[in-house]
Amino acid sequence: MSTDVLALDIRACIEAFSEPGDVVLDPYMGGGTTVLEAMVLGRQAIGSDINSLSVFIARAKTSPLTRNEMGALAQWAAQVVTTVRCHDSNVGGSPMEERVPRNMTMPEARWLKKTISQCLGSTYIYLPTLRSRAFARCVLLNVGQWALNGKRRIPSASEFRDRVVIATTEMIAGVAEFSSVRANASASVSQPILRQGDAEHIERDSKIQEVGPVDLVVTSPPYPGIHILYHRWQVDARKETDAPYWIAACTDGSGAAYYNFADRKLGAIDKYFEKAALSFGAVRRLMRSGAVLAQMIAFSEPIHQFRRYLKVMEQAGFEEIRATRARRIWREVPSRRWHATFKGELESSKEVVLLHRAV
Repeated sequence: MSTDVLALDIRACIEAFSEPGDVVLDPYMGGGTTVLEAMVLGRQAIGSDINSLSVFIARAKTSPLTRNEMGALAQWAAQVVTTVRCHDSNVGGSPMEERVPRNMTMPEARWLKKTISQCLGSTYIYLPTLRSRAFARCVLLNVGQWALNGKRRIPSASEFRDRVVIATTEMIAGVAEFSSVRANASASVSQPILRQGDAEHIERDSKIQEVGPVDLVVTSPPYPGIHILYHRWQVDARKETDAPYWIAACTDGSGAAYYNFADRKLGAIDKYFEKAALSFGAVRRLMRSGAVLAQMIAFSEPIHQFRRYLKVMEQAGFEEIRATRARRIWREVPSRRWHATFKGELESSKEVVLLHRAV
């Protein structure tokens, strides 16, 4: 399932369970799809994630660009990036970019690191605002992932530069369309509230508290027993790199346990459910009674884990919304990683759509 289809599912959920002006929260916002859809539909959007990279991307996606900023970005891609050469001296830049990302000194990736570094440095000279520079970083994240993550053949420098031009054009068009649609939203809402933090402590966030009780939660939490480091890339299809954080000038948190509720060690599944209970308990305390929580989640061992997960939701203060004998909706997990797709159909290949009501 594509990201576009996922957005349609989220949009339908927001339309079904909230009204214009309502508060919509995603405590595991990832790339910010729920936040974007809520804004388009005239809701007050709140997004939170423990991952600094997620917050950076969501903020860049939801920050409007002026016509001058869009023009400067188009010119940067077409006239500056296309002239970048690996042997050129670095220009501009920040101290954060001086460090070398893990496994980016390999012969296959060294030129890519140099090319991206040149592009990053050029943004300080040719782009006029912080918003336009952040947008350019998102472009380089997009193209860097395309060029590097899981690839056995890294594209040439010219292919990379051409892709930056294409991605910049497409992403500028997306921002312009988003701004236009949002301007025609059925209710006038402010900019989204985007926060970095652990969902377990989300109820303590004063910025979120100021908005008032949450009317709807739409999210996809970490999956039990499934450890996917979406925040990192695989160089040469096998060696992990934190290059995305280098490109975004963000700080990485930790390993799998930091982003997935638990690691792969013995007893980790118990830690996962303990963490899930605490996190959803905190989310519940932000919600008004009767508000709906919609989530998409997969399981490494559905037979053993699904009932336990439902019990956790009950303990956190929710009851499932489900008609008697009605079948739950199971679907293919969208945007599966290349190595998961290579393994074929797994128990974790499908996720369930769950609806709960805050009691």
